[in-house]
Amino acid sequence: MEDGWQPKPGDKIVRPRRIRRYRLRRVLGIPALFSAGYGNVGSSIYYALGIVAVIAMGATPIALGIAGILFIFTALTYAEGTAMFPEAGGSASFARHGFNDVAGFTAGWALMLSYIVTISISAFTIPPYLGFFWEPFKADPVLGTLTSMGIVIFLMTINVIGIKETSLVNIGAAILDITTQVALVVIGFILLFNPPLLISRIIENWPSTENLVFGIALASIAYTGIETMSQMAEETRQPEKRVPRALVMMIVAVLVIFAGISLVSLSAMTPQELATDWARDPVAGIAANLPIALISDVLKPLIALLAGTILLIATNAGLIGISRLAFSMGVHKLEPAILSRVHHKFKTPYVSIILFSLIALLILAPGFFAADTFKNMGALYAFGSLLAFMFAHASIISLRAKKPELERPFKLGWNIRIKGREIPISTIIGLLATTTIWIIILITQPYSRWVGMGWMVIGLIGYSIYRWKAHLPLTHIPKKPGEGRL
Repeated sequence: MEDGWQPKPGDKIVRPRRIRRYRLRRVLGIPALFSAGYGNVGSSIYYALGIVAVIAMGATPIALGIAGILFIFTALTYAEGTAMFPEAGGSASFARHGFNDVAGFTAGWALMLSYIVTISISAFTIPPYLGFFWEPFKADPVLGTLTSMGIVIFLMTINVIGIKETSLVNIGAAILDITTQVALVVIGFILLFNPPLLISRIIENWPSTENLVFGIALASIAYTGIETMSQMAEETRQPEKRVPRALVMMIVAVLVIFAGISLVSLSAMTPQELATDWARDPVAGIAANLPIALISDVLKPLIALLAGTILLIATNAGLIGISRLAFSMGVHKLEPAILSRVHHKFKTPYVSIILFSLIALLILAPGFFAADTFKNMGALYAFGSLLAFMFAHASIISLRAKKPELERPFKLGWNIRIKGREIPISTIIGLLATTTIWIIILITQPYSRWVGMGWMVIGLIGYSIYRWKAHLPLTHIPKKPGEGRL
């Protein structure tokens, strides 16, 4: 267009259409973040305690305690990463920024597996708690597995339609859950806690070194769910401040309550009872063994109902987490667009919801006939989540080394200097520990090794084919002229 040009009568001026960028609404505060995170992490004690006891026996509180220390390091890593990149994706986002797209996909795909097993294991644990109201739910493995599958199908359907729990429901459930758990711990310490008996049960039922290490590995599943807060960062007001604060609050609440429940459990019953009769509903076992009948009669139905509700929300949270992660990975071209395709009527990512729900049903299927299904699901859960944690720790270290100039609203302290770069000690320890535990699971657990590695191989093959067909390099998306680089 030449300088001085003026429109003539009859000329039409066509202006470029403004392109809207749709983003998630930032409406969540610390209570909503904390409740969602605790709903995921706090619910895991309802099944993790029993899984750990199957392997660690008398060392169950020690295994949970050591895993709890690693949980602190991992939560702090997520606090720094999410404050830097307040976007859905969690460890997949950190890995994409810290390394490249292949690392981002690998972390995200491992996280997908973790979410799928969250759906399976949470649903698998609901029937035993409901067994208080009708014994066959707990006693009959076929009925229990069918019920678990029915729960997954029900939640898959309502998630496709678009019905989901609100933040208010999450907050209410978290408050009720914490109140009940604290009450159980306080009552348990008053009526059951017996230090000499507890010490003798720990010593007399001390596991082999191999089982102790594997018990610590399984105990790590008690603290998974940290990703939930990272996935919700795009919907949080001032996420760079509120996500770290919510994570710190969750660290304190989880460690105190889990420590109390694990100690009370071995005062209430022997490790053998915890690992057999009450393996899938260990918290119900504590209530059932309270010496005062009136208190026990009140707590048993309350815990059965509360555990079923919290585990139902955790199952649903796995489905919601998968949809958020699928969207994030689809936006950054880490997966085919079909996995984040939105239903024309319900406006939900129905393809990913249905596909991953079907895989969760496959993981539940061995419950019909295999006695070790519960333990296998726990090991597979740890496989996916620990691999995602490894990428989270490694990404923070990489970002500290490669991009020290990035703004870090929450920056980890206790650093060591390596070639002029500040590297957090907690992240180094977290990376070494999670890598070691993951390798132990890989070596000692055939089910999680073959299923987990098969999952990762299939994913990487699919990723490579997708990027090749899309004419994209494996490691990055080429920048358009004028675009900057992070």
